Amino acid sequence: MAGKTVYCTSVLNNAVPGRFTYHSHDMNLLAAPTLVHSSKTQAMKRVSVVVANFNMARYLADAIHSILAQTHPIHEVHVVDDGSTDGSRAVMETFRALPQVHLHYQVNGGQAKAKNRGVRESTGEFVAFCDADDCWARTKLEIQLPCFDLDPKIGVVHTNFVLINADGKPLGTPERQYFDGWVSGRLLIDNFVNGMASVVKRECFERVGLFDESLPMGIDYDLWLRISPHYKFHFVDDRSYFYRQWEGQMSRRHERRFECASIIMRRFIEANPGLIDDATIRDAWAHTYVSRGRTLLEIERNRREAVRCFLGALRVRPSYIPAWKSLLRAALPVQKPL
Repeated sequence: MAGKTVYCTSVLNNAVPGRFTYHSHDMNLLAAPTLVHSSKTQAMKRVSVVVANFNMARYLADAIHSILAQTHPIHEVHVVDDGSTDGSRAVMETFRALPQVHLHYQVNGGQAKAKNRGVRESTGEFVAFCDADDCWARTKLEIQLPCFDLDPKIGVVHTNFVLINADGKPLGTPERQYFDGWVSGRLLIDNFVNGMASVVKRECFERVGLFDESLPMGIDYDLWLRISPHYKFHFVDDRSYFYRQWEGQMSRRHERRFECASIIMRRFIEANPGLIDDATIRDAWAHTYVSRGRTLLEIERNRREAVRCFLGALRVRPSYIPAWKSLLRAALPVQKPL
């Protein structure tokens, strides 16, 4: 299982601001789609795309356009509105005439229920996702889909991404480490899979089930862990997903995210006895406590609770260097802004 340092992010365990490096990109994603027609279409992999929407009328059309503009033909797009009240229906109805776009409306039930609705309605052999406030680069599927031919056991292929702000301005990409192949142990330590930048074989859902609708957050992390004992993961270091950051979004609810991560980890360990060695499990808990502590220290400015998290990491892994370093950092005086 090879590790490689690349620019990526975690959507669950770590929300601590990292080192950002700007990369130039073709941001011309918002033009009307150019549909691809080819005599080889029937021989190509059929991809269904699921877009779950809740009150994202401002960005929804851009997301759909970026999907339809793919250089690989799109089999179908399922847009699921989860009880929006902001005019999203009017935006969605502008796409009704397109035969490959399917519109679904439901009462508000949460992101897992909306995404599951899209997966159930889809028919492609591969399923991809795009959040309603995000966008794809035009070559995203063209780059990802051939990776499934590398090994029949590959079940998930995901890419890197670019952070953008509410207005679509690129913000950079945090530096992270990725792992390929059988990744259960590494994935338990850190959710390095970029959730919505993934393409998933349908058979993965048929084997392990859909997103867990009982979880308020971390539904992708839970799914990746459940898939990991049965299928390999493959990463492509191409920044083909544009992930929007804005105030109030779900991924910024730090305490709830930590609670959900703990539930997901415990449940996975209990459901797979002997799959992961005890040392890796201890590393995973230590990493999780340190990640929570750093968020408390750097974002919430709660030094006392941060120290408690660092000490919690050392209780499960006394020699865990990141915990000692974090404790030292917490002991330093807080720098007042100039």
